[in-house]
Amino acid sequence: MGIIEEALQKTTDTKALILEEGALERTAEMFKQLFGDSRAVVVADTNTYRVAGQQVVENLKKNGVPQEEPFVFTDPDLYAEWSYLEQLEDYVKKSDAIPVAVGSGVINDLTKLVSTHLGRKYMIVGTAASMDGYTAYGASITFEGNKQTFDCKAPYGALLDPAIAAKAPEGMSASGFADLIAKVPAGADWMLAEAVGAEKVDEFSFNLVQSKLRESLSDPDAVAAGEVQPTAMLAEGLIMSGFAMQALQSSRPASGMEHQFSHYWDMEGLCYQGKHVSHGFKVGIGTLVSTACLEYLLDYDLENLDVAAAVAQWPTWEEQERQIRTIFAGKPGHLARALKESKDKYADAQEVGRQLEALKAVWPELKVKIREQIYPYAVVYDKLKRMRAPYEPEMIGVSRAKLLDTFKGIPYMRSRFTSADILLRAGLLKDAEAKLFGKGGYWDCTQA
Repeated sequence: MGIIEEALQKTTDTKALILEEGALERTAEMFKQLFGDSRAVVVADTNTYRVAGQQVVENLKKNGVPQEEPFVFTDPDLYAEWSYLEQLEDYVKKSDAIPVAVGSGVINDLTKLVSTHLGRKYMIVGTAASMDGYTAYGASITFEGNKQTFDCKAPYGALLDPAIAAKAPEGMSASGFADLIAKVPAGADWMLAEAVGAEKVDEFSFNLVQSKLRESLSDPDAVAAGEVQPTAMLAEGLIMSGFAMQALQSSRPASGMEHQFSHYWDMEGLCYQGKHVSHGFKVGIGTLVSTACLEYLLDYDLENLDVAAAVAQWPTWEEQERQIRTIFAGKPGHLARALKESKDKYADAQEVGRQLEALKAVWPELKVKIREQIYPYAVVYDKLKRMRAPYEPEMIGVSRAKLLDTFKGIPYMRSRFTSADILLRAGLLKDAEAKLFGKGGYWDCTQA
């Protein structure tokens, strides 16, 4: 049994995948397999309708699939925002048609949540290897000014032609590549979480993401040049990540500390040069910081960590709450989230001591595995640069001072245990901050 077939047996929502050149010619085949004699309604925007939507409509028609008129977003500034979701939902609910989303992240997320609201399944015809959300549950939608993740089912079927994805607009494959390289430090974070007893590694979903990860990331130059086979490998890596999240019903297999930077900036509506910064680009910068933190831990003498000293400096919840209120002063949205997430994962001094002792006991072997797991910082930087993805924070409109400000808040932004929590519990966060952002650091903030 191949990895895709095995994955489809473990997924909760997606039950069919076609990833091959000429895949659009099999749209009606998949639709009939999954939905029988149901009607279809194609959902696209003007660009995705041009490159794939019209072909999908014609293939469905040619093969006898009844259809409603396609719904095509015409706003050139379309993004995953609640008003657009309402427009789509108002249209789709007029009939019992099954949505066939044609596009990438925005179209998929809007269609995904509308379908869940209406109690329907849907299928996605992907047009770019731009993110892992095609086959992931949940949709990221901006609601009342804040980007939020809403629970909803993944597509029942997914279809992607890598020849179309290879010709996607500039930046889309780069965004997907940055989202995929994030799975490297995310895997290390999960290993650390297991080491302290916070969250056990699920071998199936871990391997589903990691087994072909380096192969998918091996040739950024070819992907950047629009070569089809390397783009297909990138797309497969992203789709497998989505399957892993489905199988575990958690984003843990594909998300660690690096994604918390994206969540932080999502809440600020980060834009650069008048456009919303893509998820992958935000995560790519987060991946550089996460990798730097992991390298810091690997270089630190954790075998001889003074656990008693670390426990002595560990704050009570009341003290940590005051720290959080200081860090997020003037940011009510961030503060509310930080207080909830930090409370959910807060451990008392005794438990922190137990976690650190557990880490020390396995560190000699674990650090070897983590060093094998991650790319060195210089390699991540080089791969992002060759992929033409952002490799410096200023390239997404984040100053070094802002990156430092974000870094200070990261340990508190999500209940998921990552390397940031090791730094915090071990009393090393300030020292790591100095190494990363001090004189001569990766992002030297001492320069005027």
